[in-house]
Amino acid sequence: MLSHLRRLLSIADAEEKGNGKLQIATCALLLEMAYADHSLNPGEEELLRAHLQRHFHLDAEALESLIADARQARRESADLFQFAREINAVCNLEEKLAIMETLWRIVYADGVLDKYEDALARQLATLLRLSPRQAIDLKLKVLDETRRD
Repeated sequence: MLSHLRRLLSIADAEEKGNGKLQIATCALLLEMAYADHSLNPGEEELLRAHLQRHFHLDAEALESLIADARQARRESADLFQFAREINAVCNLEEKLAIMETLWRIVYADGVLDKYEDALARQLATLLRLSPRQAIDLKLKVLDETRRD
């Protein structure tokens, strides 16, 4: 009985750590996009925070901790593949499309599509195993909504 309880707790702990990795990976990619044009404007930061808080059900303290952890992971990372790999291992297509849509929302938060943002969006779509059509459809959706606002 005790060994069964330990096993259940270790499974729950592993799932929590896995979820933490997913949160860090998602946040790291969003931060990468937010800084792609070499500046983080308030609109981009607001979108990033709102997405993370809503998607992962985080309180303010957990959100700050996640952002700090993701910033550290970005500094220590040699590339973006490790973050995309974590997302691909855990997320289904719908979840990856939601991440990609948020990436495009961050791009258009300042109303300008910078060449570095565009290149990064293409790279991230590929890393997340999304088709060019899926990425473009999301881009057009966000762009259309941005123009209406």
